Amino acid sequence: MIQLLDGGAYLVNGRTVIPADGEAAARLQAEAGVSTTAEEARKQTIAYGILEAHNTSGNMKELQIKFDKLTSHDITFVGIIQTARASGLEKFPIPYVLTNCHNSLCAVGGTINEDDHMFGLSCAKKYGGVYVPPHQAVIHQFAREMLSGGGKMILGSDSHTRYGALGTMAMGEGGPELVKQLLNKTYDIPMPGVVAVYMTGAPAPGVGPQDVALAIIGAVFDCGYVKNKVMEFVGPGVSSLSADFRIGVDVMTTETTCLSSIWRTDDTIKEYYDIHGRSGEYKELNPGAVAYYDGVITVELDKIKPMIAMPFHPSNTYTIEEVNSNLMDILDEVEKRAAVSLDGKVPFTLKNKVRGGKLLVDQGIIAGCAGGGFENICDAADILKGHSIGADEFTLSVYPASTPIYMELVKNGKIADLMETGAIVKTAFCGPCFGAGDTPANNAFSIRHTTRNFPNREGSKIQNGQISSVALMDARSIAATAANKGYLTPATEYAGTYSRPVYHFDSQIYANRVFDSHGIADPSAEIHFGPNIKDWPQMPALAEHLLLKVVSEIHDPVTTTDELIPSGETSSYRSNPLGLAEFTLSRKDPAYVGRAKEVQRAEKALEAGEDPIAALPELQAVLDTVKQTFGDVNNSNLGIGSTIFAVKPGDGSAREQAASCQKVLGGWANVANEYATKRYRSNLINWGMLPLLIPAGDLPFANGDYIFLPQIRREVEEKAETIKAYAVSGGKLIAFDLKLGDLTDDEREIILKGCLINYYRG
Repeated sequence: MIQLLDGGAYLVNGRTVIPADGEAAARLQAEAGVSTTAEEARKQTIAYGILEAHNTSGNMKELQIKFDKLTSHDITFVGIIQTARASGLEKFPIPYVLTNCHNSLCAVGGTINEDDHMFGLSCAKKYGGVYVPPHQAVIHQFAREMLSGGGKMILGSDSHTRYGALGTMAMGEGGPELVKQLLNKTYDIPMPGVVAVYMTGAPAPGVGPQDVALAIIGAVFDCGYVKNKVMEFVGPGVSSLSADFRIGVDVMTTETTCLSSIWRTDDTIKEYYDIHGRSGEYKELNPGAVAYYDGVITVELDKIKPMIAMPFHPSNTYTIEEVNSNLMDILDEVEKRAAVSLDGKVPFTLKNKVRGGKLLVDQGIIAGCAGGGFENICDAADILKGHSIGADEFTLSVYPASTPIYMELVKNGKIADLMETGAIVKTAFCGPCFGAGDTPANNAFSIRHTTRNFPNREGSKIQNGQISSVALMDARSIAATAANKGYLTPATEYAGTYSRPVYHFDSQIYANRVFDSHGIADPSAEIHFGPNIKDWPQMPALAEHLLLKVVSEIHDPVTTTDELIPSGETSSYRSNPLGLAEFTLSRKDPAYVGRAKEVQRAEKALEAGEDPIAALPELQAVLDTVKQTFGDVNNSNLGIGSTIFAVKPGDGSAREQAASCQKVLGGWANVANEYATKRYRSNLINWGMLPLLIPAGDLPFANGDYIFLPQIRREVEEKAETIKAYAVSGGKLIAFDLKLGDLTDDEREIILKGCLINYYRG
């Protein structure tokens, strides 16, 4: 089904994979009649060509990328524009689309969500952008329909910014990376590795894109096979997939922790652009005659079966057939994983969902950038037609990803078919994906064709003793389960036929409602500020020496951004840095905010020229211990702040607030064994925080201890690879080593200045 090649390989004429072993040269000569090197053949990937066309450094080992277009939604664009304004923004230099698909429900916190929307509209007018009103489209569907282009690059402030199936290399990053583009700066990364996803065969009826995606995620996530690399989809199997199917697989590549994705294109994608009235944006993309890849994932599409990702991660995958055959054993395994994810804070079981040896679920959701596509919903409607979801606990909600999709589903009758079964059809909204809509009841179990199933991401609150859970599935198997009154059922058991209606895109819907400045800024336009929209607080530069208190210690194998800063209704406060910071780690370590603020009072005292010990008396003994060895430490050269330790933080969302909330509470660093994603590490750096690394094993410090970093400013300036640190414990300094990892010169300067805003202010 899924095979991972151990090592690199050559792809000849897009069809033959030759492992880069001792026989590679002879096989290349025999099968392709060429002699080449891996270094030369790397240049023949689709990814290399696109990156080369957008690189401004002149050095393909160290890239400085300028993107063609930008996109954000309404829990990120306020902070991005506020940061850019503070750094000298005058106009948007490239097309920038502001969608409103996350804080669409203007019912939490009074006016604050709609205030953010009006801020976005006024900024689109003032700076020359595009504004998509609430309920019109989710961010990624609008980008597919209106922004994508063959060979282009798009940067978005959402982790699922993936348009590779349409020939567009897209990346999801934290807001500061978009700020750099708005200020005519670049996205600086080493040349990423490229991994081929070599597809063969064709999916069986009832197998959908989420099934293929989950099979891939389950195979690669734990081993980090594609971490921070580009996934390039090639092979004859690609041509067996519709555009919607490819899009559905592509958007889920984010959950593999890859950097980006790109697919070979063909007439199917050309037709997609034709349908959307943008034929000129199509570009045929294929690897060269002999292309070298750093790895190969072989996907036998005909062997993929309906999949399910059980709580609480997209990589916790099984076939639905496996679950139904080995139900109690698998539920035992889920409970063991849950005990780690939930820290044992609430009891969790799915065994009470077993009825007569079958698993009964409480809710189905088909929604968002992953599930809300035209084909997904049409196939689900076909499966459900003539059935009833029942009048008991089970519910089904369907969210088309854009108004044009919704309109076509109305015209072809699929909406009526769904509603007749008892399903509810709603407008384009990302809420179910991050806990702002359709939150299940306590102890309920939801199956969803959405992107993630992290703990509490569906909206329950562990700090209030609540827990519900989500499994990820394809829309077709969700529909089959709904037709079976909530009993888990794979869509391959559906014996009917799929109608496969033709899609017609109506662009007039957007023409009537979307504000498009066509790149023309209006400096006279006034920005709409609601009372919740606040400026970033002042942040100090990095001091000569740094004293950090460990205020949270997390030993989960992976810490998600949802755990660092919760999603859901807290999203409404993302225009208010200090207000949002109150929720930091609230579902993982509720004591964090209080501990961080306590330490921050000492730093505030230092900044005001006052005695930090008066603000935090426990510092007396700590500083006395430090000064026994480092006698030059004084109030004028010392910085005081907080840090957290986590084994592997930052899996999931691109949201910068996972880092910025720590910074506005006085955080100066994270200490980790590794960082789950590049985007989280970038967020730390852009907010002036040290992304410190420590080898796995026994820690020389514990929660509540202090870490002293002598001459840390000089260490950053001089590009030290290893930083000498000291744990302050029992009146002694315990030496240990930390590493910063690779930093560009600009990243070092950002840390030295204290944050990206300070860096651009000069």
